[in-house]
Amino acid sequence: MSTGPKSKKEILIGEGLDALHKESREWLNIIAFWKDEARFFTDLLDKEQVKASEYGQMLQYLDKIHETLFDYLAADIVEHEKLLSRLIKGEKGLSDQDFREKHSNIRDQMDLFTKDFMEFKKMVFGYAKKL
Repeated sequence: MSTGPKSKKEILIGEGLDALHKESREWLNIIAFWKDEARFFTDLLDKEQVKASEYGQMLQYLDKIHETLFDYLAADIVEHEKLLSRLIKGEKGLSDQDFREKHSNIRDQMDLFTKDFMEFKKMVFGYAKKL
């Protein structure tokens, strides 16, 4: 008997490690795409009239923060993938449950960052339209 919709963690527990690996690889591709977009925004915001405005400077600063966050998030995912490799090899002292909890945390970070980056993009494009 079903007790209602499953939580993210319940769904994650039932997922195979190969599916979690695939999701991690997708995250790295998404981050690479975001980095390309961020370079575009940097070029867009690197105009003299943008530099002169306080709002434009704020957007440039946010763009730099995003770049740093991309790197941190990507590094976390790469480390997570290394842990998966060690887990698959059967290395002693590793917990499948710990891996899955970390994966769930990264998934939550990706969801949050996706929403925040979409808002940032709206700000940049809204500002660029006014130029």
